[in-house]
Amino acid sequence: MTTPVEISTDGACLGNPGPGGWGAVLRYKEHEKQISGAEPDTTNNKMELTAAIKGLEAVKKPSTVILYTDSTYVRNGIMKWAAGWQSNGWLTKDKKPVKNSELWRELIEQCARHEVEWKWVKGHAGDHYNEIADQLATSAARKLKEG
Repeated sequence: MTTPVEISTDGACLGNPGPGGWGAVLRYKEHEKQISGAEPDTTNNKMELTAAIKGLEAVKKPSTVILYTDSTYVRNGIMKWAAGWQSNGWLTKDKKPVKNSELWRELIEQCARHEVEWKWVKGHAGDHYNEIADQLATSAARKLKEG
């Protein structure tokens, strides 16, 4: 059995919208890598999506991935809603444009490179790697806000 790459992701926003950050912790066997970034005017949902995208982008070779997120928006979106949005021409059931469709398209593209299992973890509840991802995201947003 192939050892999966594990990725824990989180997004943060100082105001919603406002300065935001994303963080991801990638783990493979004994290796660990932390990545993060920020955007000046964004939303929490965009940062949650970006964290997942950047985490998957950082895995260079097609791999088996377990992705942990505390965002039900991201997990439900990719597992339940995205296929319908695609077949509806990126419109919701109410015929309105899907919010963040450009990020959803990027996430789908990244998922196509890997075999991804999505796991939800409760945020701010002591999950070690979720806490690290949260710190990375919050720190990136604060650094941006403070200049």
